[in-house]
Amino acid sequence: MRNIAPCKYNLVPLGWHNVIAVGIRILHTNDMHGTLTPQRFQWLQSLRSGADLYFDTGDAIKTGNLGIPLRPEAVWPLLDQLKCTASVLGNRETHVLESAFKAKLNGSKHPILCGNLRGKDNSRPLPRTLIVESRGLKVGVIAVMVPMVTERMATKAASAYLWDPPIPIACELSKVLRPEVDLLICLSHIGHRQDLELAEKCPELDVILGGHSHTVLQSPVKVGNVSICQGGSHNRFAGIYDWSPGKGIVGTLMAAPAQK
Repeated sequence: MRNIAPCKYNLVPLGWHNVIAVGIRILHTNDMHGTLTPQRFQWLQSLRSGADLYFDTGDAIKTGNLGIPLRPEAVWPLLDQLKCTASVLGNRETHVLESAFKAKLNGSKHPILCGNLRGKDNSRPLPRTLIVESRGLKVGVIAVMVPMVTERMATKAASAYLWDPPIPIACELSKVLRPEVDLLICLSHIGHRQDLELAEKCPELDVILGGHSHTVLQSPVKVGNVSICQGGSHNRFAGIYDWSPGKGIVGTLMAAPAQK
């Protein structure tokens, strides 16, 4: 059963393919679970053509948590064609075995981030942050996901990787990046309840693009000055949001067309 969160933000009608005078238009997807069909891909292409940046917040692939794909996941070249700016790992994209983890990401070309993932030797398998420029503005991106194996779990003996608590890591990374950027976004795969806590504890953020809990937020939810967005799951929705300096973010979910 999906979680429906109340709307707490005024919607502003958007002409999806109009160029905004000052600011950035963002396309957001999450928790596709390998359901990016040709029809839904064409729909996302039409939305992407009017967006400056596109972020996905995890669980894009079909293979489950403990599965090992025998061939590259079909979603990776599609995300490449959609010019995905960056994504965060979801639990589906992870594995305790290094070979299986790499097999799940095989074929991906866009930046995949995860700030709270580390090897047992404290190496960083993936980038933790990213800075991109769009419309003359610097956009900082951090990313965290739900911990799969932690220091306290007995299963850590069998895992090539460990996950640190996501909220403290997100706060740490935000403080580092905030002075360098105009817009600071967290790609989050920790669930809506945790996103609410993250927004309270990390006011340096402007926007949290969420995932994992499959929560349907028809419009952004604000906690202080931090806006939280999430679009359900299985390609039923995509978020289109406009952010501009001094005004924050406005936007809504777009419902996908019915499958033929």
